[in-house]
Amino acid sequence: MSALANLTGVIPPTTTPFRADGSIAFGAMRKQIDWLLDAGASGIAVGGSTGEGHTLTKAEFDRIISAASDALAGRAPLIAGIIVNSTREAIIRGESAATRGAAALQVTPPHYLFRPDDSAMVEHFRAITEATEMPVIIYNVVPWTYLSPELLCRIFDEVPGVVGVKQSAGDLKLFADLMEQAPADRMIFSAVDALMYPSYMLGAHGSIAAILTAAPHASVALWNAVQAGDHDGAKALHGKLLALWNAMAHDNLPACVKFAQRHQGINAGQPRAPMPLPSGIQRRAIIAALEPLTSE
Repeated sequence: MSALANLTGVIPPTTTPFRADGSIAFGAMRKQIDWLLDAGASGIAVGGSTGEGHTLTKAEFDRIISAASDALAGRAPLIAGIIVNSTREAIIRGESAATRGAAALQVTPPHYLFRPDDSAMVEHFRAITEATEMPVIIYNVVPWTYLSPELLCRIFDEVPGVVGVKQSAGDLKLFADLMEQAPADRMIFSAVDALMYPSYMLGAHGSIAAILTAAPHASVALWNAVQAGDHDGAKALHGKLLALWNAMAHDNLPACVKFAQRHQGINAGQPRAPMPLPSGIQRRAIIAALEPLTSE
């Protein structure tokens, strides 16, 4: 827990550098992580939805965590993303991540076809935290199994090992409700990519979101501006980041984030099939939105 005690600010989720044949260029992760840390990131997340973690085999997951841990070399906490549909598989991956240098797990609720009832959801997260002895951040993103603020607070109350939530899905009201209801000792990270500025104003402990990975320097500058009370500067950055989000927010979002990274000199690789590459219209919109963010 100590590595997470003061975790705040911008925590970009890395993309996974797939080659054209679908294999992973693990060596490319180091430059990406260096780039994100040089921009001022407070931590790094891997294996999330931006990293196409739902496509990773267990062996690939293990190697991704090891590669990221080696690249970080203790410079910042590593959060391991787990997107699976059984308690058993979440535990297997969580135990593996614990031995490879992860400081915490970022875990989605089970979400394929059947939604566990609330009590089963509590027990799912209890089992993961107890078996892995790892702090867990719930990745609240899946629309058909979205956890309400009330259920999240119940989990906080009954499962001490759940230390926070990455609140996603674009609904700022639910984010505001959670900020009001959650215990003060739990960490609430925003993944409302279009609305980082108001998320920070509502008291978010930080952010873990795709927009940070596409534009880390501006994202850190926005966080710093809010902390310093520079709301004119923050609002200006918000507008520029919103334009980038509007250019990227498509069904092939990870591919669009990778294109934004490649445009800035980062070898992010290709999306894993069947996700398509960005279209010409998407590429042109991303380049146009990046220009005011990268020219300063």
